[in-house]
Amino acid sequence: MVASQASWGRPGRLDDVSGRVAIAGVGESQHSQASGRDPVDIAVEAVEAALDDAGLAPADVDGLMWSGGLPGQLDEAAFRRHFAARGGDPDRALWTSAQGGGMVWAGTAPVRAARALASGRARVIVNVFSTAWATQREAGEGSPGDAHSSERFKANLELPFGWFPQPVYFATIARRHMHEYGTTPEQLGAIAVSCRRHANRHPGAVMHGKPLDLDAYLARPMLVEPLRVEDCCLISDGGAAYVMTTPEHARDLRKPPVQVAGVGEGHSDSGVFWSQQGDFTATPQVFSAPQAFEMAGIAPTDVDLLTLYDPFTIVALMQIEDMGFCAKGEGGAFVEGSRLHHDGGGLPYNTHGGLLSHAYVLGIAHVVEVVRQLRGEAHAQVPDAKIGVYGGYTGHMASTLVLRRADA
Repeated sequence: MVASQASWGRPGRLDDVSGRVAIAGVGESQHSQASGRDPVDIAVEAVEAALDDAGLAPADVDGLMWSGGLPGQLDEAAFRRHFAARGGDPDRALWTSAQGGGMVWAGTAPVRAARALASGRARVIVNVFSTAWATQREAGEGSPGDAHSSERFKANLELPFGWFPQPVYFATIARRHMHEYGTTPEQLGAIAVSCRRHANRHPGAVMHGKPLDLDAYLARPMLVEPLRVEDCCLISDGGAAYVMTTPEHARDLRKPPVQVAGVGEGHSDSGVFWSQQGDFTATPQVFSAPQAFEMAGIAPTDVDLLTLYDPFTIVALMQIEDMGFCAKGEGGAFVEGSRLHHDGGGLPYNTHGGLLSHAYVLGIAHVVEVVRQLRGEAHAQVPDAKIGVYGGYTGHMASTLVLRRADA
């Protein structure tokens, strides 16, 4: 395993931040299908909710982090104006679109925050992500596939052969996983069903009130064989945010703090070209998760709940394997039946519904869910949850964030 890992990827170089950062507040905007809202308005709503959760005001914030470089995301100048109008100071010490926001960076943002907190550059840092992709797609202004189709390698060497968009990528990967390990449609369906079950307990989920069982899943037509629509993430409008500060400061705020116990990052040498990855049925979690677990001083068996960036059911299954919750190739059997349910006696997974059924806000809502679980505030609450993990993913990168209840 170690030799094969070394042939196609590597872990990132991260500071040890265990016990140096606490999450003191979390918040979400309304999640919906096409709403006509602007990403800046969505982000402001999420930031205000997170600050209110922590008992803070915009004037207390001296650090803001978000994801830059993504189509249809925040306009920095507009966000600064909105923030200033609410009493914040956008010219404070830390204001960055690097290493913050959603996806992988929802998991690694505490590393950059720890440096700013330790140096005194900032005391209260908010990480936020928002998107209005559902609105933009309905208006004919673009979709998440645009970033892939505009990449020159993909445009010239993948698109002409029909290997596009994302459902086609991951249908290919799913078929290969089935070929190598005997993974079945029922096992992929168990992931989709568990996410929908949790979303139906979460009033803020886009798919709330739309139940799904395994028979209904199997009766659905194929989208791209072997994937059905329910194997694929939503496209939605929405956003989320979380507030980071020192553990000492967090203890004086409104809600019980949740401590950052470990962070990991993994990279595939193939870059964005998944067709060239050395281990086609693996994710960079094989490099990321061990780093985070070692930093936190835990093993996979210590984890009380898991949230994963889940654009497709097969991506969730592979990450569960690659993070060490089961052996490679045994993910199908691991997720069968009710083992991923919050009350199923296995590994509670995406207890808010994930990208498949809660909202497509690229992972940051997963971190919000872990925090709420560790506080005992979740809608599909895991009893006495002490340690929760978020796994971020972008194809060629992965992150792992271990959070611990402050009294655990």
